[in-house]
Amino acid sequence: MPTSLTDLDIEERGINVIRGLAMDAPERAKAGHPGTAMALAPLAHVLYTRIMRYDAADPGWFDRDRFVLSNGHACILQYSMLYLTGYGLELDDLRAFRQFGSLTPGHPEAGHTVGIEVTTGPLGQGFAQSVGMAMAERFVRGRFGPELCDHHVFGICGDGDLMEGVSHEAASLAGHLGLGKLVYVFDDNHITIDGATELATGDDVAGRFAAYGWHVVRLGDVANDLGAIEGGIREAMAEAERPSLVILRSHIGWPSPHKTDTKEAHGEPLGADEIRETKSLLGLPPDEDFFSPEDVVSYYREAGARGRELRETWEERVASLGDEERENFESCLAGRPAKGFEEQLPSFEAGESIATRNAVNKVVLATASNVPGLVIGAADLTGNTGTKLDLEDTMSRANPRGRQVHYGIREFGMVSALNGMARHGGVLPVAGTFFVFSDYCRPALRIAALSRAHVICFFTHDSIGLGEDGPTHQPIEHLASLRAMPGLSLIRPADANECSAAWRVAVEAEGPTLLVLSRQNLPVLAGTSERAREGVEAGAYVLCEEEGEQPSLVLIGSGSEVQHCVGARDSLREAGIDARVVSFPSWDLFAKTDPAYQEHVLPPGVPCLAVEAASSFGWDRYADAVVAIDHFGASAPGARNMEEFGFTAANVAESARELLGLTN
Repeated sequence: MPTSLTDLDIEERGINVIRGLAMDAPERAKAGHPGTAMALAPLAHVLYTRIMRYDAADPGWFDRDRFVLSNGHACILQYSMLYLTGYGLELDDLRAFRQFGSLTPGHPEAGHTVGIEVTTGPLGQGFAQSVGMAMAERFVRGRFGPELCDHHVFGICGDGDLMEGVSHEAASLAGHLGLGKLVYVFDDNHITIDGATELATGDDVAGRFAAYGWHVVRLGDVANDLGAIEGGIREAMAEAERPSLVILRSHIGWPSPHKTDTKEAHGEPLGADEIRETKSLLGLPPDEDFFSPEDVVSYYREAGARGRELRETWEERVASLGDEERENFESCLAGRPAKGFEEQLPSFEAGESIATRNAVNKVVLATASNVPGLVIGAADLTGNTGTKLDLEDTMSRANPRGRQVHYGIREFGMVSALNGMARHGGVLPVAGTFFVFSDYCRPALRIAALSRAHVICFFTHDSIGLGEDGPTHQPIEHLASLRAMPGLSLIRPADANECSAAWRVAVEAEGPTLLVLSRQNLPVLAGTSERAREGVEAGAYVLCEEEGEQPSLVLIGSGSEVQHCVGARDSLREAGIDARVVSFPSWDLFAKTDPAYQEHVLPPGVPCLAVEAASSFGWDRYADAVVAIDHFGASAPGARNMEEFGFTAANVAESARELLGLTN
C-alpha cells in the first residue's frame, strides 16, 4: 500500500508536494519538463530550507545568497519553491505555467518573476552568469569588507549546460580567479532529449573541473538523501579558495513507475495515468492537482522568513557607514556614477586626430574615479579596445578588488559574466573586443537585452577601415544585425566628443549599451564639442546646417563616415547644392525621440543619402540611397580599403548628385 502523506515527516511531505507541483504544471500546460524537477526536489528543499540565506519578503536584499537554475527548462522546480517560500507567486501562477502573460514562463526570466536572479534557458549561460555573480560578490567584499558583502552563489546545472562551450570558458575563468563563494551542483542524470548522454558525450566531468582548478565533491547516487546532499554542499562552502562542483547522480522522473530514467520524462508531461500512479506512490491525493496542504506551505513560509533578522542587521551596518563610504557603496550597488561624474567628462578640440577606441579610453580614465563600481576588461585585447585602466590593479586570485579584468580569449564567457555581474549588483561591468567577434558573444548580448542587464561593451575595429587583417576581421553585417535586437542600445560615435557623450549615455542607461569604435584615427569634427552631448543622447542630430531655409538634401553618416559627409557637403556647396549633415550614431536612441524632433533632423520630402561602411540593410527607413558595402572586404591598408570601396568625400558627393539627378 502507498504511504499516506500524513504519515511522513514534514520534510518528506514537502518534497513530495514539490514533486506533485512539478508534475501538475506541465500536465496542465501540455508542455514542459517535469522529470528533472521531480528528481531534484530534495536538492531544492535542502537549498531553500537548510542552506541559503535569503528573506523572501525582501527579494532584493543585496547580501542574500544567489541561486541560479542554469538548466532553466526545469523552472517549475524554482517556481514551486518561490511559491512555497513566500516570494509572491501563488498557486494560480503555477496553474498558468507557460501561458501568455503569466509569471511562470517556460524558462526563468529575470525582471519578470520575483526571485529569479538571471535569465536562463539557453544552456550554459546561467552557469556563466553565475561566474560573473561570484566575481561581483568577491569584488564588493574585497572593497567594502565582509560586513557589507559576504554571501554565496549557488547553482544547478545539467549535462546540457556542461556540453555548451560557454561553460568551458566560464569554468576556466572561475578556476583561475579562485571564486570560492561559487557552488554548483551538477545534476548527473545521464539523460538528454535525444536519449542517454552516452549518445553524444563521454567526458570525465570531475576530471575536467579539477583541471580547471575547481574543488570537486563526488556525492554519488544520493539524490533522495537530505543529509548527504546537505553535507556535500557544506563541504563545498567550506572551500574558500576554489569554486566547487558537487556531482549528484539523480534519476530523472523519479519515482514515476514507467518513465524514471527515460528521455520522455525530460521534455514531456508524464500524462494523467502516470501522474496518478506516481502520486499514489508519494502519498499524494491521486486525483487532486496542485495539492499544497496548509502545514507544508507554513513550513516553507517559515523557512522563507528566517533571513529577516540577518537582513535587518545588515541594513543597520549600512546605515552606520559614514556619508562618503555609504555614497560610494550605494553607487556601486546601483551601478551608477557618483557626484562629479559629468564634470569629469572631457572635451576635445576640433582638428585633433584620434581613433574613437583611444578617445573612449581617455574618457574612461578621466571619469573612473567617479564610477566607483567600474570593473573593466577585455578578451585579450585590453590595449586595443579602450579598456585599459593604467593606474588600476588587475583582478586576480590574490587581488579580488582589482578593477582591471583579463578575460582571456573567451568572448562568450566574458559577456555572460558581465550579465551576471550586472544582475548581481555592486559593479558597472564593461568589456571590449573587436566588433567582428560580437558573433562569438551574440547569445550573451541577447540575454543582456532580454534581462535589461546594465552592461557596456566596447566593440572596436568597426569596419573595413581596420585594414590588413582582412575580411575575416572586418565586420560588414554586424551593425544591422545588432540594431535588430530589441532592448539593445548601439552607439557608433563619429569622433572623440561623441565618445564622451556616448560614455555618459551608457553609464546612465537602464540596460545594455554597445559602443562601436574605430581602429583608425578620425578627426575631431567642428561642432561636436557643442552639439554632441545632446545630439548623441537623441541618437541623431544636425551637425552642419544648410545655408538656406531648406536643404537640397541631407547627408547622413555614422562613425568614421561622418567626416566624409562633411567633406562632401563642402564640395557640393561649391556646385550650388545646399546640403545638411546629420550625424546618426544611434538608431535606437533616435527612435525614442518624438516625431517633431525626427522631422526637424530629417525634414520630410528632402532627399537623404546615408553613408556607412557596413551593410545597407535597414537604411531604407531613413534614406533614399546608401553608400554602403554589401559584400566582404579585403586585406589592404585601411585607407586604401575605404577609397576602393567608395568611402571618400568625392564619392559621397558624386552619389549625392546621382540622387538629385544631376549627373550626365
